[in-house]
Amino acid sequence: MANKSLGSRIFDVCNILFLLLISFACFFPIYYTFVLSFTDPVEYYQKPLILFPTQWTLSAYQYLLSTDTVLNAIGVSTFLATVGTMLSLAVSSGLAYAISRKRLRFRRIFMFAILFTILFQPGLIPQYLIVRQLGLIDSLWSLVIPSLTGGWFVLLMKGFFDSIPDSLEEAARIDGANEIGVWLRIILPLSVPALVAFGLFFAVSYWNTFFNAIMFINDHKKWPLQVLLQNMLVDPTSSVNGGSAMDFRSNRQMPTETLKMAAVVIATLPIMLVYPFLQKHFAKGAMVGSVKE
Repeated sequence: MANKSLGSRIFDVCNILFLLLISFACFFPIYYTFVLSFTDPVEYYQKPLILFPTQWTLSAYQYLLSTDTVLNAIGVSTFLATVGTMLSLAVSSGLAYAISRKRLRFRRIFMFAILFTILFQPGLIPQYLIVRQLGLIDSLWSLVIPSLTGGWFVLLMKGFFDSIPDSLEEAARIDGANEIGVWLRIILPLSVPALVAFGLFFAVSYWNTFFNAIMFINDHKKWPLQVLLQNMLVDPTSSVNGGSAMDFRSNRQMPTETLKMAAVVIATLPIMLVYPFLQKHFAKGAMVGSVKE
């Protein structure tokens, strides 16, 4: 630092200030959303800008979580994020493992078909017609089956499986394992870092399901959380309970902005809490602990 010129020092200071400004611009909306969701209604009406409320309250969360509509939406999103993620991992890893084996018949044809789906998308109308012909309209499976996997995920996972030595598979076959046994007992345990990473991608995608739900779900009781959140941002009182949002501890009108912010926190918090526990797996290699030096 002592050997740097004056110009370099000025540049470092400006760079640090600029990065701090960008960090603040990214963090402040999250902080303001969180704070406003816990703000007392009386204080909200008295102050134009609240950076730190003097009185914290759970009124908005108590109201939202006391309505069947919000609880149903949380249940639907949880179902999509758990069941959908497990099925997507099973389908994606199974298909990726199959095409990663060079002995697979018509392997190049399958590879071309998967690559073709990446380059050319069928569009919304064919997708809707297929879902309708399968009788999945107004079914939660219409939000899972069309999104089970994608060509990009399959090719990335295939590249991961290609890095696993063939000697491990050969050793398993000598012990009497079949194709499914090799996949379940050898390939998947060695692929935990990849499965965690792709699992997080799938979980976030299912948790944030919005457009497909608008197309395929007509029953508001089967709306996922993101669709309900969008309707709340337009009209928070009628979307939640079909009436005016009242604070049940008193007869004060609940601020619509407080309800909106509380709904945003409910929709965002689960993924934010899960991500730190999965982040450590991203940097791990495929062969950690599988072969001794």
